[in-house]
Amino acid sequence: MENFRLQIPTDIRFGKDRLEELPDAIAPFGKKILLTYGGGSIKQSGLYDRVLSLLNERDFTVVELSGIAPNPKIDSVRQGAALIRQHELDVILAVGGGSVIDASKVIAAAAFYDGDAWDLVLDSSKVGKALPIVDILTLAATGTEMNRGAVISNPETNEKLGTGGWELIPRVSFLDPTLTYTVPRWQTAAGAADILSHLFEQYFNRTEGVDLQDNIAEGLMKTVFKHGPIALQTPDDYTARANLLWASTLALNGLVERGRQGGWTCHAIEHELSAFYDITHGIGLAILTPRWMKHCLDTDASTHAKFAAYGRNVWGINGDNDEDVARQAVERTYQFFKEDMAIPMTLPEVGIVSKELVSRMSELAVHHGDLSGNVFVPLSVQDVESIIEASFAPMTAF
Repeated sequence: MENFRLQIPTDIRFGKDRLEELPDAIAPFGKKILLTYGGGSIKQSGLYDRVLSLLNERDFTVVELSGIAPNPKIDSVRQGAALIRQHELDVILAVGGGSVIDASKVIAAAAFYDGDAWDLVLDSSKVGKALPIVDILTLAATGTEMNRGAVISNPETNEKLGTGGWELIPRVSFLDPTLTYTVPRWQTAAGAADILSHLFEQYFNRTEGVDLQDNIAEGLMKTVFKHGPIALQTPDDYTARANLLWASTLALNGLVERGRQGGWTCHAIEHELSAFYDITHGIGLAILTPRWMKHCLDTDASTHAKFAAYGRNVWGINGDNDEDVARQAVERTYQFFKEDMAIPMTLPEVGIVSKELVSRMSELAVHHGDLSGNVFVPLSVQDVESIIEASFAPMTAF
């Protein structure tokens, strides 16, 4: 296990009927709020009216930034930073899913940055002082509610990149499972896939002596495999929604990742798919992940033991042959996404029908993700091309 730093100052308010605490949670940071949100879902659910009522009762000043898109765009960040400066705002209240919170994080830093906000995405070392962030989460997926990272897209350059900073960690996060009841089936499934991908990216790693982190990861994976289908079939099942929501947070707050060295792979590839085609992030990860797993098994026998541990400890697969157990685990993973979560598992099903950009996306994935370096299985441009191209057809062999 490597040396590490883990700082998680977020005040988590988990559970139903906690929203009355919102004014007191925001008050220490100031009275002038930038309220950020996405489309109309929080208005349709009544959450928007409820939040404004609570804030108005305590005479907060609220300036709104709406329309933050999935795969949040840099233009929203620029707009938010301009509003903060114009109105001299004190705090950001982000209401929505991970996209809203990610955008709010970079807005919080951009408000104090003299250059263009995209600079902060290209170079996280430029992230400094930031406005405090309070969030009300409405989707179990990204884990951004308790970490320092954010991912922003720039449609003008076809880039989707991550950034981060210690000052970007939300100060207070409200996690109410009942607010996820109205999440559409598609987003529920995509969120579960995103949680699992976060865990896979950290778990499939070469660092020795991280038994504790691996045990936490395996427990979280089993939780998602159990409760994801229940939430899909019974959207108002509180236990399922609560377990998914908390699993989402714990999967990416540092508990699983710290003490390890090594980069991520599937996220780097999916970011290029999203950058060029603006597909749903979690769906793209679900499509790519089993193909990446199979590539690992096919090209590097040293991966068999780790995938076999995943198969035995998470899926309960019996067998003495590591490769057999590992391939069964990959098949189970693919079938979970396809059958249990009803996720379309080929690129044409999500609108990517041409292979014209495969080479370009592969080059960028290797470059942006440093995929030829310290990752579980280093990938060349040709390797990434083969993984993407395999995603155009259903998997029939594992």
